[in-house]
Amino acid sequence: MASLRNIFNSRTQKDGNFLGGLKIILGFKPGNISIYEKAFTHRSTNIKNDHGEPLNYERLEFLGDAMLGAVIAAHLHKKVPSGNEGYLTKMRSKVVSREHLNELGRDLNLIQFVKTSIPIENFGLNIHGNIFEALVGAIYLDKGFNYCEKFIQKRVIKPYVDIKKLEGKITSYKSLIIEWCQKHKKHFQYLVYDDTGNDTVKHFAVKLLIDDVVISKARATSKKKAEESASKRAYYKLQYKIEKDIHKV
Repeated sequence: MASLRNIFNSRTQKDGNFLGGLKIILGFKPGNISIYEKAFTHRSTNIKNDHGEPLNYERLEFLGDAMLGAVIAAHLHKKVPSGNEGYLTKMRSKVVSREHLNELGRDLNLIQFVKTSIPIENFGLNIHGNIFEALVGAIYLDKGFNYCEKFIQKRVIKPYVDIKKLEGKITSYKSLIIEWCQKHKKHFQYLVYDDTGNDTVKHFAVKLLIDDVVISKARATSKKKAEESASKRAYYKLQYKIEKDIHKV
């Protein structure tokens, strides 16, 4: 069985200097390079260590998620002393949302370093955020909490965390629509209806009804995505009413 080191040596020769590119992203010289190699290894490679344990980024992703949550929570706790638990939780969720983490991973072009046996174009958007979290986990294992915190401050908090903008950022249009309907005792329903599209990839068609009136429709590759898209369209259709209610004192 080829070792992880040998596989990455061949990948580095093909795709450029892994260590050099990593140093630019991190802002410091990594210590244990094998940890970072694991952070960019997809499970499809089926690489295992001598004990039969998988060598891929999934455990590091779990660790990185925890580190991000802790550092962001500490930052918000310090910067918004008047924020209660619910407010702080909501704000942290906006920073570490899957959409935002995917954006971070794309901006750093982390996917260029991924070792996989599956074509990159076959991955969904979440690969970007998954790798970003794994990288954060690798930094923690390699250098400890202080380096991890500094990296998050540099790559997440300083360029992206604007308290005022975050307060107005909508992370789930569906949740917003449901909350508004419930507040005003409006009956809402998401219905999957027949889709006559001829796409090779299965799509779900969803329509949103409020008080038995069709407000919006949307199609997507999953029911969840279709409902979110339909909710977003409904939000912009009802934006004046919803925002007026949100900002009402």
